[in-house]
Amino acid sequence: MSIAFIFPGQGSQSVGMLGTIADENPSYGEIIASTFQQASDVLGYDLWEITQKGPESKLNSTRITQPAMLSAGYALWQIWKDRNGKVPAVLSGHSLGEYTALVCAEAIDFSDAIDLVASRGRYMQDAVEAGEGAMAAILGMENDDVIKVCEEVAQTSERIVSAVNFNAPGQVVIAGHADAVEQAMALAKNGAAKKVIKLPISVPSHCALMDSAAVKLEKKLQTISFERPVIPVINNVHVTIESDTDSIRGSLVKQLYKPVRWVEVINKMIAEGTDQIIECGPGKVLTGLNKRINRQISIYPIFDTATIDKTFEELS
Repeated sequence: MSIAFIFPGQGSQSVGMLGTIADENPSYGEIIASTFQQASDVLGYDLWEITQKGPESKLNSTRITQPAMLSAGYALWQIWKDRNGKVPAVLSGHSLGEYTALVCAEAIDFSDAIDLVASRGRYMQDAVEAGEGAMAAILGMENDDVIKVCEEVAQTSERIVSAVNFNAPGQVVIAGHADAVEQAMALAKNGAAKKVIKLPISVPSHCALMDSAAVKLEKKLQTISFERPVIPVINNVHVTIESDTDSIRGSLVKQLYKPVRWVEVINKMIAEGTDQIIECGPGKVLTGLNKRINRQISIYPIFDTATIDKTFEELS
């Protein structure tokens, strides 16, 4: 059996996440507390306090969400290792989750990564004025049709809108200028889309509006030390495994303005022999997506004591 670990990105956060584990299991609680304290020391504010007490609007701020999700995923990974869990053959993460995967693969030091993603969040927020950008999920429509809708709106409006997350068959996320996203949503509704959902996200990730953020991120990445990953990591942009540190940096820069090819990432894992996938992070968003990609693969989310115990039991 070959297992893979995947790490969620923004959208999986919630006030109180990991609080149950910390309360129910003292040893897990120590790992979580230590991880969040390390992050807080880097950030200069109490990240655990915000994670547990909110308010939700503060936790959902991109500059805070990113270090919070990285810390949560890394803490769960350390719990897995502390219990002598099986070492995965490959790792990957959805958008921000790719940074968590690289930390777990020992390509980036955790403290450095916290500093990096906090900066990434700031760059992304600074790139677009509040209310100027938007994202929406288009359900039940073929990838090519969503791309065509975005191209049509972009051409006629001379505004930016594009398909940015290919999350599962029949689920594509679009991003860009808010007015262009609204136009694309209307066209999709009148077309083949079964459902169109505007997402509660003000930062339009993975589209050309992130170009200025990418320039800043590229400079920041040059100040961060990278090592060759000890576990292979499949990236979002090229759906490849990179070991060269400059190539890893380059992929992270492109990830800001290029689409997340999640369906291809999961299919690559399966093609290379993965038959069990563990979602390591708050919630089970990726588990739901992966079941739509391939129902034959066993998928286990670990985000609290019950799911951790269940996963160990079923894999033993």
